[in-house]
Amino acid sequence: MMKKIIKLLGLLIIVITSVGLAGCQRQASSWQKIKERGTLVIGVDDSFVPMDFRQKNGKLVGFDVDLATAVCKEIGLKPDFQTIDWSMKETELRNGTIDVIWNGYTKTKARAKKVAFSRPYLENDQILVTRKKEKINDYRQMKGKILGVQTGSSGADDLDNYPNVLKKRVKITVLYDTYNNAFIDLKAGRIDGLLIDGVYANYYLAHSKYQKEFKKEKLPYPSEKFSVGINKKDQILKDKINQALDHLEKTGELEKIKQKWFN
Repeated sequence: MMKKIIKLLGLLIIVITSVGLAGCQRQASSWQKIKERGTLVIGVDDSFVPMDFRQKNGKLVGFDVDLATAVCKEIGLKPDFQTIDWSMKETELRNGTIDVIWNGYTKTKARAKKVAFSRPYLENDQILVTRKKEKINDYRQMKGKILGVQTGSSGADDLDNYPNVLKKRVKITVLYDTYNNAFIDLKAGRIDGLLIDGVYANYYLAHSKYQKEFKKEKLPYPSEKFSVGINKKDQILKDKINQALDHLEKTGELEKIKQKWFN
């Protein structure tokens, strides 16, 4: 009987060891493919100012563009920015059409079930933007109003996770593919308020000739942290990105990029 138990334990150790080795081999193989390709395929929403957006000449610029380029230089890769449907970002990552999600991507518990996250590199808050002439001075005055929010955004998650703040107050929630389209409707009065990332709203309004027409209010949602979304199987890639971010912070390069875009 004891011999059988010892034999079974031996087989179990072999199986566990094999599974562990297979996992390490998959991680090494995944990183090797990226390294051999020489590029890091980065999924972005190219309408999200000031993180990733197009200039009039079509050139992609932004805080995350500069940061991702600096990180890629540190790890010996060239950035390959790919515009994706933001509502399908986790699917794109899982299917391998992109290597990372890098676009003002908020780390949440729900998303952490699907993807791995790098160390945070920037903080953000969800805010409510309204037109001053509507005289909505407090989010509680959104009762019976029409609210806009971007599909797949962390704001949309907060709307569901903390329904007492806005979801139970508003009459209708309108979903948008981009914040730019939402701002067009807000200015035209087709919606009464817009739930939006603070980094986007602050930059957008600071560079808009209509900024004096709008009012901003911070909402009682938890503060957020932007991180890089990485496939859970790519532990080596995650480690390298974290090491690069740490180095850029120590050298002051990360702060320089922040100053450039947020002053």
